[in-house]
Amino acid sequence: MTAPVRLKLTEIFHSLQGESESVGLPTVFVRLTGCPLRCGYCDTAYAFTGGEWWELPQVLEKVASFGARHVCVTGGEPLAQRACLPLLSALCDAGYRVSLETSGALPVQEVDPRVIRVVDVKTPGSGEEARNLYDQLGTLTERDQIKFVITDRADYDWSVARLRELRLAEHSRVLFSPSHEQLPARQLADWILEDRLPVRFQLQLHKYLWGNVPGH
Repeated sequence: MTAPVRLKLTEIFHSLQGESESVGLPTVFVRLTGCPLRCGYCDTAYAFTGGEWWELPQVLEKVASFGARHVCVTGGEPLAQRACLPLLSALCDAGYRVSLETSGALPVQEVDPRVIRVVDVKTPGSGEEARNLYDQLGTLTERDQIKFVITDRADYDWSVARLRELRLAEHSRVLFSPSHEQLPARQLADWILEDRLPVRFQLQLHKYLWGNVPGH
């Protein structure tokens, strides 16, 4: 008999997508508990520990109750739980448009190809630069997104160097985002325009609407 698929979840909630190319769309967020990284700008440290165990059918039932088309699996670091992979596939099978927010410190090649992978490349300002798996970026496609959270000018210059060195914009969509309360959004926007970068500037919309509050 096959063992049930179980996941440790911090929360499931319905909100507007605040980041990525789906920004502004009503989305169900499934936040898995646990993360092996400790980024200096992390805004979800409450998801490092605790949480409750859910079986996969319970998760699918809760997601369906919100009536949304878009589902984002996030964390913590969702891929730290092996059961994240069958969860992603089950959500795709159910007809949702599914995205995964992952740190880029864990392999992504086993993720269901129907899932939009949003990979956060860790800048020096995060304190976790050494955890980046750069070889994984080459497995991403034009459906996927590569995100840089930038804390200051040094982070920006480092990110531009990675963008050009790895030719990231040639195969994936690249997002540059200011670290909330560390880098003024307008400053980053000006740098992007000055350098004519092939990237999308993004803000964390949810923080401007609701602040840094769990469940949003």
